[in-house]
Amino acid sequence: MTVREILKMGDARLLRQAEPVRAFDTPELRALVADLFDTMHAANGAGLAAPQIGVNLQVVIFGFKSNVRYPDAPQVPETVLVNPVLTPIGDAMEEAFEGCLSVPGLRGSVPRHVRLHYEGFDQYGNRIVRDAADFHARVVQHEVDHLHGILYPMRIRDFAKFGFTSVMFPELDPHDDD
Repeated sequence: MTVREILKMGDARLLRQAEPVRAFDTPELRALVADLFDTMHAANGAGLAAPQIGVNLQVVIFGFKSNVRYPDAPQVPETVLVNPVLTPIGDAMEEAFEGCLSVPGLRGSVPRHVRLHYEGFDQYGNRIVRDAADFHARVVQHEVDHLHGILYPMRIRDFAKFGFTSVMFPELDPHDDD
């Protein structure tokens, strides 16, 4: 459909609590999902949340077979997740570097739950119930944070592990626009 502008950190719309989706399988929701995928693919993203394109709804998408921004990451199933509810499985946490399309050119080490149970719906109203671990769990947590007005730098504990991708990870594409 359309590649949309991705809002950048500092835009107050990224700090809002997203509203739940109340109607499924509508032309508007189908168009939003198509725009999210077009925008994510154009930016080489691992995921994207509706608030990142200025739509204040609880809709996230994620998934890829391979990703130039995360060359060592395993594939994550392509998913549309609407009105998500996350439940950590166990107490295990892991710190790893993340980037964000709304925080271009930067990466930071963020603690996340290693294992996660998530539920929600696809764009048609079909229930999704899934457990995820490792990078898949990290991506889901990152995207759902956007629905709560949280950007990953808000979760960083050690700012010595936060900086420009081109400096910290020169092996990645120097034109990487996270």
